[in-house]
Amino acid sequence: MKQLRIRVLAGVFVAAGVLSWAGARLWNSLGTLPGVPLAAPIVLALIAVVLFATAISLRGRFKAQRERRPDAKGVDPMMAARAVVFGHASALVAALVSGIYGGTGVFLLELLDLPARRDQAIYAGFAVLAGIAVIAAAVFLERVCRLPEDDDNHNGRPHPAA
Repeated sequence: MKQLRIRVLAGVFVAAGVLSWAGARLWNSLGTLPGVPLAAPIVLALIAVVLFATAISLRGRFKAQRERRPDAKGVDPMMAARAVVFGHASALVAALVSGIYGGTGVFLLELLDLPARRDQAIYAGFAVLAGIAVIAAAVFLERVCRLPEDDDNHNGRPHPAA
């Protein structure tokens, strides 16, 4: 599995943000701009907490295994792989959703004199922050589950036969 690329996530965030900003301008000109739900930052924050808790749990279990503690619980490789896949998917979705809410939030900055739009801009800002937390937690989870590198002397080539 390929490592998460921050450039790709940033590209998704920026592209979604620009499209969302343009869409919000168009939608508002029709008078039907939908609101930013309060649940958006809450759901993203919950996903970040789950990813972070999973990473902390796996890190502790891997450390116990490395130290060969007698009470160490093993880590199923498939469970670790599923956690990493969940982290990757969450990071991509968080980048997309954060970009959408970020673009909408930037548009809503023009309408801060309206109390309802000000609240939506705040919700959008918190959604972007929570999305960044999801991405950070996913990167941390990926680092925790990374396999040790091969010997640097072989530069990724198979070890010579003995």
